[in-house]
Amino acid sequence: MKGWRRKGAKVLAEFEQQEAAVLRGLVSQVDDMLRARGDEAPEDELSELTGIRTGPSESPHDPVLSRLLPDFHRLDPDNPSKEDLDSAAALRSLHEPEVLEAKVGVAAEMMRTLPPEGGDVRLTYEQADAWLSALNDVRLALGTALDVAEDMPEELPEDDPRAPHLGVYHWLTWVQESLVQALSE
Repeated sequence: MKGWRRKGAKVLAEFEQQEAAVLRGLVSQVDDMLRARGDEAPEDELSELTGIRTGPSESPHDPVLSRLLPDFHRLDPDNPSKEDLDSAAALRSLHEPEVLEAKVGVAAEMMRTLPPEGGDVRLTYEQADAWLSALNDVRLALGTALDVAEDMPEELPEDDPRAPHLGVYHWLTWVQESLVQALSE
């Protein structure tokens, strides 16, 4: 990929087969995690009657999912009150299904617009926004799994098991930055 460019009302790029495979694989993994989390939603008869969906009331235990689905209400880590805990659980239960739906939707849009064998990608601005969200989710997931921090060096020693994946993380960052730049031209 040489970078995104804007042409009229479209944003264009060309992906090599291997690049498309990496992107599709990572987006698919994040999508699978999010869908599995959605399947954890409790059965709720009232939800079926009202159409108001509810999700789990507890934060995900998996650090990657926890990063993708942060708490909606900040708790005092030293002294969370029962009222704060109840509020956080209620907010999560009410809003997580919408967040999951949005994240799964942008992943689906990226998978739909990225040819499996690589090639030209032509996006509307709305599709480009979906790509930005999906890329952000993949970067958050991979960055959490790799324990990426601001003080992390650009390259890790060859014997570090995270080293090959850090290159993918940096490439994803570049793809995302390139898309942002093309959109802001």
